[in-house]
Amino acid sequence: MDNSHLQSILEEFHSKRIAVVGDVMLDIYHRGSVNRISPEAPVPVVSIDSVEHHAGGAANVAANLQSLGAGVDIFGVVGDDQNGNFLASDLQERQININGLLRDNSRATTAKTRVIAGSQHVVRTDLENTNPLNEDLQADLLNRIRSQITSYDAIILQDYNKGVLQPPVIKAIIQECCENDVLVTVDPKFINFYEYQDANLVKPNLKEVRSILGRSITSDEEIQSAGQELLEQLRADYLLITLGAQGMEIFNRNGASERLPTQVKKVADVSGAGDTVIATVTLALAAGASLKEAAVLGNVAAGSVCEEVGIVPITLQSLQNRLS
Repeated sequence: MDNSHLQSILEEFHSKRIAVVGDVMLDIYHRGSVNRISPEAPVPVVSIDSVEHHAGGAANVAANLQSLGAGVDIFGVVGDDQNGNFLASDLQERQININGLLRDNSRATTAKTRVIAGSQHVVRTDLENTNPLNEDLQADLLNRIRSQITSYDAIILQDYNKGVLQPPVIKAIIQECCENDVLVTVDPKFINFYEYQDANLVKPNLKEVRSILGRSITSDEEIQSAGQELLEQLRADYLLITLGAQGMEIFNRNGASERLPTQVKKVADVSGAGDTVIATVTLALAAGASLKEAAVLGNVAAGSVCEEVGIVPITLQSLQNRLS
């Protein structure tokens, strides 16, 4: 990419409207310091200095899109609880449209609580309900998406297997996107992996690929073979496999594949890196980038956020700085 072409893609970010559908979460950070070991058990005692609440999961994908300049609508489910209020408030402060954020009083808002001492991640606790979304809420979610679908440049399906993206919802959204010429990309998990057939792009990580195919995949040849196999089974235009420290491998439907090495200089925290990749890649594709151009931008963006402690959305300015 020459600089003028790159800038034309980045400038298009502001004109795009993206919907994110999936499992929203609240990330809670208790930050403090350790000065002693507990007399009750051989564990550190963390003196808490501050508590922070941030958008996580599909909501973090939305936060990344918004900080890159896109207009964003979020569709998901929270509980009728304080954590749901915290999450809704965080999204509203980011100017993300939460009209598609439904309340379900039968479930708790998914919350991940991390205790950080200095720069050290000490422990994480999870509060979640992974029961499938009931049929009434599924219908409500779909109706809200359908009423807006022609206004979107792309829809991201962000699946953490917490119950929101059920097969009828997945299939209906992909069909609606195909019929209305809306780009649809997927960050899948294990349970509904093959329900995402006919999406434009699917982005699993290597652990998910190994689990889905049920075999060890280590060499470059095995990664390429697995990628082509999944691309054919999913009938996707593109497949992008994130490989952690090895970077990412991109696959085209025409049979071509290419490895992009990692752009991380020094890893501080990999939390949220996958959210950043799917957000950046989708927005770049919607802005007219090729698969490789979009993947390069996603790779650079992920490298930037991995150097920060905690889940930190990529900003357009930090992406531009990193590219330069």
